Amino acid sequence: MLFSNFALIMAAFRLWGKTGLVAWTAISCIIANIQVTKNIILFGFEATLGNCVYATAFLATDIISEWYGRQDAKKAVWMGLFSMLSMTVLMQLAILFVPSPSDMMNPSLINLFSFMPRIATASIVAYLISNLHDVWSFNFWKTKTHGKHLWLRNNASTMVSQLIDSVIFTLGAFYGVYHGRVLVEIILTTYLLKWLVAVFDTGMIYLAGRWVRQGKIKDLPSEG
Repeated sequence: MLFSNFALIMAAFRLWGKTGLVAWTAISCIIANIQVTKNIILFGFEATLGNCVYATAFLATDIISEWYGRQDAKKAVWMGLFSMLSMTVLMQLAILFVPSPSDMMNPSLINLFSFMPRIATASIVAYLISNLHDVWSFNFWKTKTHGKHLWLRNNASTMVSQLIDSVIFTLGAFYGVYHGRVLVEIILTTYLLKWLVAVFDTGMIYLAGRWVRQGKIKDLPSEG
């Protein structure tokens, strides 16, 4: 799952530059909010899916912040928010339609998307706070380090932002649905997964920098 998400986001950047990263931000928000409805057992602990794809949204905004600027990164965050709102509204309208006698999918759609408003609300709050913090923190550390130590600002901004996101989202989406022990396990396991993504995405952001220097990103001038 981790490899697939990294491969897709880097392909989007290589093929379409900033546009690809903004598109990926929207894609990751939609997919993560669907996958998160599935619980799995990871190393003996409760966890939810969607963490890998959602965590790559932070990588997308970090790449945008580094080579396109803070304002473009904030636009990507708002695009992700718009994608979540759009999916929630359109799917709530979809399940209101009376299915035909031959329909077989409506019960599954109701099971999946009737829970979506609560997840979407929790996700929107967590997404906005954590991603706006990520953009601010990345640029804060970039200023403090005078543009050096890309690995530091990538990890320092992402790891704190993902902790904020994990706590806000889990409590907002699942408080009262699961008891306390499961909630704590979900917070810890989801943060661990996002933390691992942050560690491994350092290589991805350096690969992005290499492509920029080599002039392989069409909407950026070569730095080489």
